Amino acid sequence: MMNPFDLRTILLAKHAQHVVLIHFPIALFISGVVFDLLSRGKRPSQLAGAAYLNLCVAAVTVIPTVVTGVLAWQFALEGEKLKGLLLLHFVLASFAGLLVVASWWIHWRARKSDTLPLPRYRIPIELLGVTVIVLTAHLGGFLSGVNR
Repeated sequence: MMNPFDLRTILLAKHAQHVVLIHFPIALFISGVVFDLLSRGKRPSQLAGAAYLNLCVAAVTVIPTVVTGVLAWQFALEGEKLKGLLLLHFVLASFAGLLVVASWWIHWRARKSDTLPLPRYRIPIELLGVTVIVLTAHLGGFLSGVNR
């Protein structure tokens, strides 16, 4: 039996980092979207500030999450060609990462310019991002064995 507190087990597991890191961008992005919807696009509100901060950190944490996902594929499957659920998970995860960064960029651009209001088209992009993240996480659960 493995020791759950063994540092080598924690840091060198073939896919453990991805499984741990993925929760941060998911939670931060969904929280950011909820705060943005509650703020109703009013930039001076505290909810809009919380939305922007959550979207910023979500966009930053997407990068190591995607990297560890690719590394998990390389190590756990030894670079085997992607197919089936794993391919769909990879495509959806890439699209979700793009939507997270796009949502942050929309808010960043509006904040940078004091005259630009938050555009209304951000809401469908953010809601599409949440939907794609939910689908990606669901497939990830099947791939990891949680949803079996």
